[in-house]
Amino acid sequence: MTVNRLRRTIMLAACASLTLLAACGSGTIESALKPTRLVVFGDAISDVGQTGSKYTVNDGSINTWLEQLASHYGLTVAPSASGGFVYAQGNARVTATPDAAGNAATPTVTQQVDSFLAANAVGANDLVIINGGIGDIIAEMAAVRAGTQTEAQMAANVQKAGKELGQQVIRLTNAGAKHVVVIGPYNLGKSPWAIGLNKVGVLTDATTTFNTELLVTIVGLGKTALYVDAALYHNLVLNAPAAYNLVDATKVVCTSVDPGPGIGIGANQINSRLCNTGTLAAGLDYNRQAFADNIYFTPTVNRQFGTYAYDRIRAVW
Repeated sequence: MTVNRLRRTIMLAACASLTLLAACGSGTIESALKPTRLVVFGDAISDVGQTGSKYTVNDGSINTWLEQLASHYGLTVAPSASGGFVYAQGNARVTATPDAAGNAATPTVTQQVDSFLAANAVGANDLVIINGGIGDIIAEMAAVRAGTQTEAQMAANVQKAGKELGQQVIRLTNAGAKHVVVIGPYNLGKSPWAIGLNKVGVLTDATTTFNTELLVTIVGLGKTALYVDAALYHNLVLNAPAAYNLVDATKVVCTSVDPGPGIGIGANQINSRLCNTGTLAAGLDYNRQAFADNIYFTPTVNRQFGTYAYDRIRAVW
C-alpha cells in the first residue's frame, strides 16, 4: 500500500472513531433504531442457509453472526430461497462471475441487490446489511496459483471489487436506505488457508486493499452507512484467542471433506457447509476453537462478532 493510501485509511478510521465518540456522548447509549426487518446481501459469512445449511458447524444453535445480530433486536432472519430477505449466498463475489468455486449460477452481491430492488422498496425501519470480498479474494488467489495472473493483477482486481461493493452501498442509499451496515472481509492472511499456502502476506495485503477501496468509496455517505470493521475485530480475536474464551485460533474443527470445489480453495478440502456435530475432529471442543474450516468460523466466533456488530450499530443509530 502507498503512503498516501495508508494516510487516507488512517484518516477514515479516525473519522469513524470520532463519529462513534459523538454518538456515544457521556452517558448510557439509548438506540433510536428499532428495525422491523433485516435485508441482507453478501457471501458465506451472511448466508443463513440459502442452500440448506450454513458455513459453520451446523449444530442447530444461533450459529451465524447475522442470526446473533437479529436476536438482539428480537428478530429472526431467513434466506430469500425460503421467502426471507437474506439474499447472501456462499462463494458469491461482488460483481464478477463465476463464483469462488467456479459456479456461474451463484448470484453476485450486485445481482442480489438487483433481485431485491426489482420486487421491493427499502422500508424506513429496515436495517440493510451488505458484505463481500471473501469470494473475490479466494477466486483471485486461485488464478495466481493457476498461473493465469500475477499477484499485481490480483491486487488490481481486488481493489476494483472493493470499489464495486462501495458502489452497491451508494446504490442502496440512493434507493432510500437510511441505515446500511457495511462489512468487508476479515483478514484472510490470518486464516488456516493462508498459513497452509504460505501466502499470509499476500492475503493480508489483498484484504487491506479491498477494505481501503471500500472505505474510500463510501466515505461521503455520512451516517447512512456504517462500516463494521471485521478485519479489526477478527485480528483481535485471532491474535489473543484466550481473551475471547478460545483455546486455539489455527486448528480446524470440522472433518467434512468436500470432493467438489466446496469453498473455492480446491477439491477435497473441508467445507463447513457440510459440517455438523457428527463431523468434528476428535479431542477438539468446537465451542473453544476459532475455525470451522480453513476460511469460516465456528458458532462461538460468529456469535461474538454478531454482538460486536450490534454494539457498533447501537452506538451510532
